Order: sequence, then C-alpha cells, then structure tokens
Amino acid sequence: MAEFATIARPYAKALFGLAQEKKQIESWLDGLRQLAAVLQDPKIMSLVGQPETTSSDKAKALTDLVGLNDVSLTNFVSVLSEQKRLNVLPEVYAQYQDLVLALNNTKSAVIYSAYELTHAQLTDLTTTLKTRFNTDLQVATKIDPELIGGVKVEVGDQVLDLSVQGKLNALYATMTN
Repeated sequence: MAEFATIARPYAKALFGLAQEKKQIESWLDGLRQLAAVLQDPKIMSLVGQPETTSSDKAKALTDLVGLNDVSLTNFVSVLSEQKRLNVLPEVYAQYQDLVLALNNTKSAVIYSAYELTHAQLTDLTTTLKTRFNTDLQVATKIDPELIGGVKVEVGDQVLDLSVQGKLNALYATMTN
C-alpha cells in the first residue's frame, strides 16, 4: 500500500541510520524479518488491533514472540506501538531491506513467470537483468499463471513486462484507442 510505504519510510530510514552507527545492520534486518513474519498471522494482527491492550503490552508480546533481545530494536517496536504504527512494520522491514541492499549496491528483483523457470533460464535471465539495470540483483521468483507465458520483472519501482498477457493488454489498448 502506498500509504503504508509513506508512513514506514521515515521509520525505516531512522532505524537504518541507528543500525549503521551501532554496526547492527544485518542482525536488525533479521529481527525485522521475524517481526514482519509474525505480523502476517491473523491472530497477532487481532492482538495489535485490540484497543484495550496497552501499547507496551503489544510491543512486549511481539518482541517476546520472536525472542528479540536487542534493546534498541525493542525500543523501536515500543515506539511503533505507542504511535499505533505496528501494522506498518512489514513495510518498514521491506524498506529497511532495500536500504541494506542499496548499501551493498544491490537491488531487489522479483521475476514473475507463468511456469517455474529452470536453473539455466534463471541464471541467463539474471545475468541479462544485471547488465540491463547495471547493478547486482537479489532475485526472487514467483509463479503467476495469468501471465500465460514470458516473464514480468520488478526491480525497485521499475517494471519490465515481457509476458504474453502484457503484450495482449498492450494490443487491446492500441486497438481500442
């Protein structure tokens, strides 16, 4: 969601800056990943949404669930809870992860294909994408049968749609205009 991204951005940047000072970038990335994963559970989200539970109890419950021991990261979760922003924690994680990748001159890429790609296909495609975007890529793949064939690639905010569905949509748009 665009609204979550806007809300999460300053939190992610502030946390990343603090992590750089304390040399905790990777460990905090792992802690945020665990917190974001826990917040995917509907039962946890209902706990976060309960108005009768105090913000400190919500923060403590989350940090206890993932076994978070770092004081600074625990304080960060408490701040989010006090500001009633725990629901944006998965987006904070995503943006923090992008900042870590940028620090390493790497971008995150998601390759959508109608069918599972072979190892050789994925290697060739990754090499081509690295050349096209002139950066290292951390690649994730997802199957999307609606593409019919071909691939769609998202690198940051750029989308490269080479799918059959994308070409059919472009043809339809051309014919109707």
